[in-house]
Amino acid sequence: MKELTSATALTDLRPLLELAAYVGGDPLLTQASTGNISAKLDGTLWIKASGKWMADALHDDFLIPLNLAALTECLQQGDDPIQRYSTASIETAMHAILPHPVVLHIHCVNTIAWAVRRDAQTQLERRLEGMSWQWIPYALSGLPLAREMDRALSNRPDTDVFVLGNHGLVLGGRDAKSVELLLNEVRARMAIAPREAHPADYAGLMDICTDSPWDLPDDDGIHALGTDPISQKILAGGLLYPCQAIFSDSTSTDLYRPLLCLDPQDAWQPQYRDRPFLVIESRGVVVRKSITPIELAMISGLSRVVQRLGASAPIRHLTESEIAEFSGKVIYRYREVAAAGGELIARRSEKKQVDLPV
Repeated sequence: MKELTSATALTDLRPLLELAAYVGGDPLLTQASTGNISAKLDGTLWIKASGKWMADALHDDFLIPLNLAALTECLQQGDDPIQRYSTASIETAMHAILPHPVVLHIHCVNTIAWAVRRDAQTQLERRLEGMSWQWIPYALSGLPLAREMDRALSNRPDTDVFVLGNHGLVLGGRDAKSVELLLNEVRARMAIAPREAHPADYAGLMDICTDSPWDLPDDDGIHALGTDPISQKILAGGLLYPCQAIFSDSTSTDLYRPLLCLDPQDAWQPQYRDRPFLVIESRGVVVRKSITPIELAMISGLSRVVQRLGASAPIRHLTESEIAEFSGKVIYRYREVAAAGGELIARRSEKKQVDLPV
């Protein structure tokens, strides 16, 4: 990493990078460029650069150094650090406020499946019994979320597990190893077996894709959105969490609700040309041929979440006011860094193709 000029820093941060790579390599823990990780070292906050994929932690310019004193001053003035540090993670304020030397924030599929339930706090009290954890009701990413977590810590400063309503999971510890052990325990306690879905009708889907802008997704699990009526019912109720919408190219969050096509011929209608994917009832899902790796990863995560929600689960969809709140600056920033990440992936893919032996 270009920013790491000290051999001591390289050695001290290696376990953090290994943890990030481990988390980033598991789509059940985080997807695409979502999630972030940090370490506080000698007055510096080393934090994941905005738009980076944690899976690339060991072979990318992954971390950036930020002065903790300057961050504290920024927060005391009521400013969000990302207004000053454009390359920092959108959750920099949260990482700076938390006292833990190492902080990990992930969009864990199983956690989200609990976090979108109205009874999440009650359900998790039994599963996380004996752990130092707190429930954080949904708050907008950035400074608003950091403030909510700061208030929670003022009541229980020993908290090292935070479940974020309609969002994800945050863990804190003295070092990367302790956070990894904590992650493994929380993960085991929150595990949910996915619901079985009917297999996709690949022949029917291929007919739709022939001579069209549509293609089959690489992840076969996505087809559950089309073959599982329970998933369709859950998603018809609205957005479950911000990442369900932020990777859309449209200004309308409604675009990222799966559109159910009763008639496969609907896939050819011009009003659907900007949609990243279509759900074909009883058959499966088709995606745009131009879909990005980031968008595909987000759809895969969405499918995994809803497959872990029961038919009778009391779901808390995001409210219209919450959607309007993140549809502005936050959603724009996510899309901006996602696009940068997509360009990096494309360049890396081109390089691999050039390097292949002929």
